[in-house]
Amino acid sequence: MTSNPFFEPSTLPYQLPPFADIREEHYLPAFQRGMSEQLAEIEALTAGTDAPTVANTLAALERSGTMLTRVSNVFFNIAGANSTPGTDAIEAEISPKLAAHRDAILLNPDLFARIETLYEQRHDLGLNPEELRLVQEQYTRFVRAGARLDAAGQARLRELNAELAAAATEFGQNNLAAMNAATLLLDRAEELAGLAPADIAAAAANAESLGHPGKWALSLQNVSNQPILAELADRDVRRRMLTVSLGRGFGEQPNAALAVRITGLRAERAALLGYADHAAYQVEDQTAKTTAAVEDMLAQLVPPAVANAEREQAQLAAAMRAADPDAGDLRAWDWLYWSEKVRAQQFSFDAEALRPYLELDRVLHDGVFYAAQQVYGITVRERTDLVGYHPEVRIFEVFDADGSELGLFLGDFFKRPAKRGGAWMNELVSQSGLFGTKAVVVNNLNITKPSPGQPALLTWDNVRTLFHEFGHALHGLFSNVRYPSFSGTEVPRDFVEFPSQVNEMWMARPEILPHYAKHVETGEPIPAELIERMTAAEQFGEGFRTVEYLGAALLDWAWHRISAPVRTTAEVFEAEALRTAGVALDAIPPRYRTGYFAHIFSGGYSAGYYSYIWSEVLDADTVDWFEDGEATIREKGEIFRRALLSRGGSVDPMAAFASFRGRGPDIRPLLKRRGLLTDS
Repeated sequence: MTSNPFFEPSTLPYQLPPFADIREEHYLPAFQRGMSEQLAEIEALTAGTDAPTVANTLAALERSGTMLTRVSNVFFNIAGANSTPGTDAIEAEISPKLAAHRDAILLNPDLFARIETLYEQRHDLGLNPEELRLVQEQYTRFVRAGARLDAAGQARLRELNAELAAAATEFGQNNLAAMNAATLLLDRAEELAGLAPADIAAAAANAESLGHPGKWALSLQNVSNQPILAELADRDVRRRMLTVSLGRGFGEQPNAALAVRITGLRAERAALLGYADHAAYQVEDQTAKTTAAVEDMLAQLVPPAVANAEREQAQLAAAMRAADPDAGDLRAWDWLYWSEKVRAQQFSFDAEALRPYLELDRVLHDGVFYAAQQVYGITVRERTDLVGYHPEVRIFEVFDADGSELGLFLGDFFKRPAKRGGAWMNELVSQSGLFGTKAVVVNNLNITKPSPGQPALLTWDNVRTLFHEFGHALHGLFSNVRYPSFSGTEVPRDFVEFPSQVNEMWMARPEILPHYAKHVETGEPIPAELIERMTAAEQFGEGFRTVEYLGAALLDWAWHRISAPVRTTAEVFEAEALRTAGVALDAIPPRYRTGYFAHIFSGGYSAGYYSYIWSEVLDADTVDWFEDGEATIREKGEIFRRALLSRGGSVDPMAAFASFRGRGPDIRPLLKRRGLLTDS
């Protein structure tokens, strides 16, 4: 193939990929040529006889593989957001090849020798701080990748990496298929009692799109407790909904067995590299550093969270039995429904009352973008002249406070069968001084698409996710580093959620919320008393939310603390792990079960799901800092951007935190937020 849109840099603004020209047949040739080109560039790099320098070794390494980066950034976003049988086949073929390609670079002895020389001489080379960190980080990266293993060890490592890449791809594709297959199809309108008319219409449109006209289809999100359980009045429909949700990946579906295989391979790889287990390997280059640090933090949270959840359970059960003396015990499928009932009774607050005030476009422009303008001075303008990878993708140009260009933001907001569950941010182009590029970032969400002609009304959780993911986008857009290895969100996994969690604070701020929360039909602002009731109700159910999260985090941790392959089934291992961790509450399944825990089996969060609450320690402390009144929000925004958001991975992340906070993080603001502070 001589003509391929990936063979040359895009000529579109900000090097936006030319999606209108890209076809599935372009991917494999671009991957193949991109890998070949990078290996040739590495060979030229190592053939040089000059003494290694940052310029001729590390900068040259950073410059290598530009075509491979172009095609990878596009393809893997498409594979997650708009997959087809063709992209699935390409992903299955290319993933182990890419793993082998990475090993060919990271296990190249001549390249490692040059990096090791730079590392040994690093303090005598007059390097600036970013160059010094680049030397240190790349040396560590190569060592952790097995550069010091003998030939036999490296050979086995290559096999393990290829097997794991293939298995992760298989898990992810199975997961999407299982989630789509588990869609609950309903025959009678009465079964949807409790849903708003717009949601019933959306369920009918969903069924018709799936080939079932005259029925109603409730598609799953990639979590255990489906949010719609809070609204469905029919107890048996709730039971069926949760049952299909929790069953994904088990039984005849292969993901549970695949998880056993993946964790066994990871344990073997960790041992080969000299670590007690995969968790020890993973946390070594995170901000946590040790397994003990993670376990100490989680141990502080479990007892008070479980106690809170048990108090909540008793309260909900009493309310359910008061309504129906024959209801029996509160079951997992009852929890969200009765939680909303009790919340409405205690706080005179109905979450559904918010939705007419939370229309997508207004939340986006007058909420998410407006908040970023107030805090950081940026402005956002939609570019309808630019084309995304799907008709639903919207493209926005982002400008700095002085009017200069920052980059592009792509929003892909709606759920569809070809998109994996959850929400995430990708970079299509990374900011880099070395290449003179600005960021092009994508936010993918899974908001239920309204029926034709109807507005997209959001839940409060949808709003939170919009603000959260745009926090990741800002991390990429504000990046101001030279080397692409440090760009934007290229930071430790247990730090990357911190800036996005901080961005959630603006959704309910008194200067932001009334600006976007206006009635979709009348334009009237949200009533102050509804905001007051919502604020009072916010911490209700915190025990449930914390235990649900901790269940998933501790399940991930258990899977990756093994030192040898598990000899039982995934179901048996999971049940024992939750019991041992003290979070085995029948009425609160973990946020993800093993069979559909994509974060850890097909994503990048293995032994790292703890990072959300680890980052939340930093987040809660930073929210206190923003609100302490010592400077204006705009002034604080500039400090936060300059000290942390713009630095990416070019500085030690905890040093960046201390540079604006004046000290290390304090866990007490998090405990207070989650209602876990004891009287003592």
